Amino acid sequence: MGEYGKNAEDIDASGMRFAVIASRFNEHVTELLLDGALGELREHGVGDDVPVHWVPGAFEIPIVAQRLAATHAYDAIICLGAVIRGNTPHFEFVAGECAAGIARVALKLGVPCSFGVLTTDSLDQALARCGGEEGNKGAEAARTAIEMAALLRRLPHPGTRGEH
Repeated sequence: MGEYGKNAEDIDASGMRFAVIASRFNEHVTELLLDGALGELREHGVGDDVPVHWVPGAFEIPIVAQRLAATHAYDAIICLGAVIRGNTPHFEFVAGECAAGIARVALKLGVPCSFGVLTTDSLDQALARCGGEEGNKGAEAARTAIEMAALLRRLPHPGTRGEH
């Protein structure tokens, strides 16, 4: 049996369909993540017709991901946001529920939902991860979405035996 996923950088994503969900909260960070994600999709052959759905905050991302995934119109969904720790436990609730909700959508509906939601202690850390010295996590989330969409296309469909 062959190995799959060893050269993810070489994946041609032309013909694949992606949607992006982006949080308006900390929009100055999220817009940079979005630029990285859309740039990465273009580098892998995806056209400019990728829909971007803006939500108020990271907590609202999972319900939109669920609605989009349920249509089965997309090979993968890219979820982008920035949750920056404050002086209250609000951070843990928002970050944890966002991550868990996105994971539940992917598992329940079988559509990859990549996690490009920054969870940082400070604005400086967030800026370092959206195009600064830590790279762009939006671009990484897009690469993950491309890789997972390509892998799932190669795997057997549920209820079948062997490779298709």
